[in-house]
Amino acid sequence: MVFFLCGAGSLLGQETAQATLPTTTLVIGNQKIVAEIADDDIERSKGLMQRTGLAENAGMLFVMPQIGPAAFWMRNTKIPLSIAFLDPQGTIVEIHEMQPYDETQTRSVFPRIAYALEMTQGWFTKQNIWPGERVSGLPPPPQ
Repeated sequence: MVFFLCGAGSLLGQETAQATLPTTTLVIGNQKIVAEIADDDIERSKGLMQRTGLAENAGMLFVMPQIGPAAFWMRNTKIPLSIAFLDPQGTIVEIHEMQPYDETQTRSVFPRIAYALEMTQGWFTKQNIWPGERVSGLPPPPQ
C-alpha cells in the first residue's frame, strides 16, 4: 500500500509561506469556495505552512499525483484545519480535524483518494457539509 504524504506542512524543510497559488471556484451544496490548487510535489509538500489564516470560504485543494490512500500532517502549519478527502468523482468520503504543528499523520481510511480539500477547522461542520456530498468545479482527477 502506497500513501501519499502531503502538505499542510513541508517535506522540504522550507520555512517561508508558499506564494498564493492559482485558484478555482468549487461548489458544495450552496457553498462556494475559492480554493488554491496544489497540484505538483512542491506545492503539495508545502501546502498551507507558515500561513497565518485563510479568508472566509477559502481553502487549498490538493490534487493527488495518483489515486490511492493519502496522509497529511501539519508540520510548520499554524492554522487549525479540517481536511476532506475526495474520491475521483468528487464525493467527500472522509472529513478529519487537524491541529497546528501536529506531525501525526492523518491518513485516509478510504483507499481511492484523488483530492484533499483543506479549510479552516470546523468549516465543514458549520456549513452542514458531510461525507457523501459532491464537490463541483474540480480539475480532472489524476490517472
